[in-house]
Amino acid sequence: MTPPAGHQRSLRRRPTTRTRVSVSALLAAVLAAGGLVSLSSTEAGAAGPARQVEALDRGVVSVHNGSGNLVSWRWLGTDPDNVSFNVYRAGTKVNSTPVTGSTNYFHSGAPNSADYTVRAVVNGVEQGDSVHAVQFRAGYKDVPISPPPGGRTPDGVAYTYEANDTSVGDLDGDGALDFVLKWQPANAKDNAQSGYTGNTIIDGVKLDGTRLWRIDLGRNIRSGAHYTQFQVYDYDGDGRAEVAMKTADGTVDGRGTTIGSASADHRNSGGYILSGPEYLTMFNGQTGAAMGTVGYVPARGTVSSWGDSYGNRVDRFLAGTAYLDGTRPSLIMARGYYTRSVIAAWDWRGGQFTRRWTFDSSASTNAGQGYDGQGNHSLSIADVDADGKDEVVYGAMTVDDNGSGLWTTKLGHGDAGHVGDLNPSRAGLEYFKVSEDSSKPSSWMADARTGQILWQTATGGDNGRGVSADIYAGSAGAESWSASDTTLRSATGGSLGREPSSINFVSWWDGDTTRELLDGTRIDKYGTGGETRLLTGSSVSSNNGSKATPALSGDIIGDWREEVVWRTSDNTALRIYSTPHQTSTRITTLLHDPMYRTGLAWQNTAYNQPPHTSFFIGGGMPTAPRPSVYTP
Repeated sequence: MTPPAGHQRSLRRRPTTRTRVSVSALLAAVLAAGGLVSLSSTEAGAAGPARQVEALDRGVVSVHNGSGNLVSWRWLGTDPDNVSFNVYRAGTKVNSTPVTGSTNYFHSGAPNSADYTVRAVVNGVEQGDSVHAVQFRAGYKDVPISPPPGGRTPDGVAYTYEANDTSVGDLDGDGALDFVLKWQPANAKDNAQSGYTGNTIIDGVKLDGTRLWRIDLGRNIRSGAHYTQFQVYDYDGDGRAEVAMKTADGTVDGRGTTIGSASADHRNSGGYILSGPEYLTMFNGQTGAAMGTVGYVPARGTVSSWGDSYGNRVDRFLAGTAYLDGTRPSLIMARGYYTRSVIAAWDWRGGQFTRRWTFDSSASTNAGQGYDGQGNHSLSIADVDADGKDEVVYGAMTVDDNGSGLWTTKLGHGDAGHVGDLNPSRAGLEYFKVSEDSSKPSSWMADARTGQILWQTATGGDNGRGVSADIYAGSAGAESWSASDTTLRSATGGSLGREPSSINFVSWWDGDTTRELLDGTRIDKYGTGGETRLLTGSSVSSNNGSKATPALSGDIIGDWREEVVWRTSDNTALRIYSTPHQTSTRITTLLHDPMYRTGLAWQNTAYNQPPHTSFFIGGGMPTAPRPSVYTP
């Protein structure tokens, strides 16, 4: 698609090599610009091709904190660099001078019911009103949801439903993000556990709780963390997100139409589904209608060829979204990681699936090169080689944008991995990963372009948890820590002392640029002597057992800080918390950083992991670059 006139922004992308800017020069530039810096084209790197992103509204929120309201909004990737903003309450401007150095404003003394809009100011000319602010009157916003009715398995076991992972996308094209919610039965199983499960249910829900549709994946899709990885993205560029997932005989779409045979039951006595057709379906995000269905690639074939004969490893699925051509998004669907790994890339254009490529670790072209058995319980999408096109970071290996193997460390399977600008003193991106093989390093940091190991920790059993993010301003770049290590590691692997008390998610929550710790139903600030509690969720529950992950965490509304979404404990609402902390930092909405946006899309995949930006956000960071994007 050619970007429409007036909707393209050829802006500065993250540099492939860094130009150092002195602190004094940067400070002088900040003061001269009234607190806002735009890097020169030399400092910021050459512009890359514009990528298709969502045409979002201003995303205004008002969070009440007892003494007033924090009003925040999006600085869009399509906005000018020098845009400023005015804040209005019920048509009356409340700021004395335009807001330039941030995208938030604290209105002291206002009640929680105050109604706000924001107006952009471009070249001195005030634009029209934004959407009205979403009100977080008690610090949170509830989105009503309705659990599906429970059921009973063939062996007579009753079950009910819990709200599980969610994703977001603009399903109806109105500029606001909507939720896609997975309902999981209480008897959902890990692949290693035998037994019947209830059906997996998927809902499309607007921010006001309006349910757009409900999809029932049917009895031939088993329920659990590894079976249904759903992707929500605008793949065809029509301004509305589609929803893609694996389907089977008996799946019923959002309009009541059945895919395949409605009467087929492929479950065996152990509850596994090891026969029968498997499909990939693209659903209309506004109606839930199945628009196109093809055979799932790869087919299961011989069950034992994936590593066991009872059905554990054959049904390990991963999914993601990647800009393989550098401009438009493609769908990534995969199977296997303990032994054989197969990744299929699909385009959805003109109402049809087209398979772009298939990577098979066991294919003759890859045989003996060490790609078998290198997958994780999650994946990441990033342009690791800085050619403008995305790669699939699959674990201890990476697949290039053209479907060929890019590199493998041969260090094996693991649960968690983090890709980002973790060490800003180096050119390019880095990758931190934990490993499950007791004979291999328990964790390691690699150059994301080449897979070259930069540092590693000692061997040490099944290292099931690991995080890399800048949580401590006292050390440059991201810190890394894991369950099998005993210390917090610097960006270069050195010991920094006390590890955080949690090894789970992270969140940009308070007013500074370091990230906070998100675990269970709380957010904490890391400190060398102990954590400081910033938020405890009220009457909410985390998901996925000991993984204790939120339904979703990310920049979904307001300014660039991240919201956290938990299910209420009674499963009647998605409770969204947005930060009450004011910030003086201005960053383009992270939704218009395609690496971060695709990270939100794959967050629900298997063992959920937090998204990362394509550029460094943290202590001592330079001015954040602007993205090169266009909207359909």
